[in-house]
Amino acid sequence: MHVCIIGAGVIGMSTAFMLRRKGVCVTVLEAGAQVAGGTSFANGGQLSYSYVAPLADPGVFKDLPRWLLKKDSPLRFRPALDPQQWRWLAQFLQLCRGDVVRQSTAQMLTLSYLSRDVLHDWQARFGLEFAHQANGKLIVFRSAGPFEHAREQARLQAELGSSQQVLEADEVLALEPSLQALGSRLKGAIYTPSEEAGDTRLFCEALHARLQGDADYSLLLNQPVRGFVREGHDVRAVLTPQGELEADQFVVAGGMGTVPLLRQLGGRPLIYPLKGYSLSLPLTGLTQPVPAISVTDYERRIVYARLGEVLRMAAMVDIGFGGLDIPPARMAGFKQQVNELFPGLPLEQAQTWAGLRPATPSGKPVIGASRLAGRLWINAGHGALGFTLACGSAALLAARMLGEAAPIDDAPFRP
Repeated sequence: MHVCIIGAGVIGMSTAFMLRRKGVCVTVLEAGAQVAGGTSFANGGQLSYSYVAPLADPGVFKDLPRWLLKKDSPLRFRPALDPQQWRWLAQFLQLCRGDVVRQSTAQMLTLSYLSRDVLHDWQARFGLEFAHQANGKLIVFRSAGPFEHAREQARLQAELGSSQQVLEADEVLALEPSLQALGSRLKGAIYTPSEEAGDTRLFCEALHARLQGDADYSLLLNQPVRGFVREGHDVRAVLTPQGELEADQFVVAGGMGTVPLLRQLGGRPLIYPLKGYSLSLPLTGLTQPVPAISVTDYERRIVYARLGEVLRMAAMVDIGFGGLDIPPARMAGFKQQVNELFPGLPLEQAQTWAGLRPATPSGKPVIGASRLAGRLWINAGHGALGFTLACGSAALLAARMLGEAAPIDDAPFRP
């Protein structure tokens, strides 16, 4: 079998690696000039296997007015004359219910734990190098209300197999002294010792390096897919700048590029870009304290992860702001908030980046056979959890494609 995968980000490369492990011939088509050059290039880097609660949460209704009125808010919204935006928002708001959150959390945990197991297996067997650290994760709270809500979420996830600890302020500082600047504003944290971090771009490059030289693997860069060639109901080939490329099966794993491709087949996928930003600061020679554990500053929605000799900081959700530009005022506000928590960091030395997280309203990715055409598969819509869910998503899709028993129930993720 020959499978053509569209997209060389973390979802596409994980899918390619899994299929090659199962003996499938793979061709990866990437529109850009490098592996992981888009959304996977400089994202948050946290492997949050036990923290996959959907963005659609009842608490959103309480937070939205405050967020939308603050210029340095973690969320910005710009309404547009775009039916896709309003369809996405309408379904998102419908899903902000406690019963939906509980169900979605349970479903997402099965996928995240599968992903963790697959990644650990690949590490043990192939020695992949991607600045991986199993250093745990702290979700830090500045307000009593969100902290109490987090306690409830931790109790729910404990029933579903998660191992998390609720820490009071003094326990947080004993574990991670670099958070001293929070002072009395620190109410507590949720600590998950088993959480991990790694550089997504390096992970993709490690997968490619492992496959390189394999006669049944090829990566074609600067090859945007312009459309599909159909034969009856089935996809027979994709159109590239070099002409038609035929295969037995096709996987669309192109992040936000998934949407225009599926529209050509009459699809209306509810995947919308949530724009985010990151800073990557080299740690060599740095004397200021920085966290050894991955940290999420909950109210600010800023994540901090040590990736080898780099501190990755990622933040913000901008809805209705397309493109990859980095507004100076937005970045200045981001840096100011970082410096309030970690004073004196030389953020002028940090690499700035913007990316588009391809998110569904439910937060659940779309994985499986498309109904739009035969021989067409979708692996997309992972939002901010692309790295966390990539290996499990690849395992799930590969099993279904090859007629194997699915490793978990795939019904919640089917197109």
